[in-house]
Amino acid sequence: MNLKPGSYVRHAKYGNGTIVERDDERTTVDFDTFGVKKFVTSLASFEPAEGEAPKKKRAPRRRAKAAATTAAAV
Repeated sequence: MNLKPGSYVRHAKYGNGTIVERDDERTTVDFDTFGVKKFVTSLASFEPAEGEAPKKKRAPRRRAKAAATTAAAV
């Protein structure tokens, strides 16, 4: 099975996730509910998952307090 970065896969223990990085030694998968996990490529067992990976929400941007304080002082 030829799984590449960006492939949506299913793992028996962690469920569905997206392959982030893959080489001969390690495979990194970002799972929908368990976060990022690394596996030994030769020992990992994945199967293609049905559907598409859910869109992840981006973290809100934080504004620096120093910049806000400086702007208020002027």
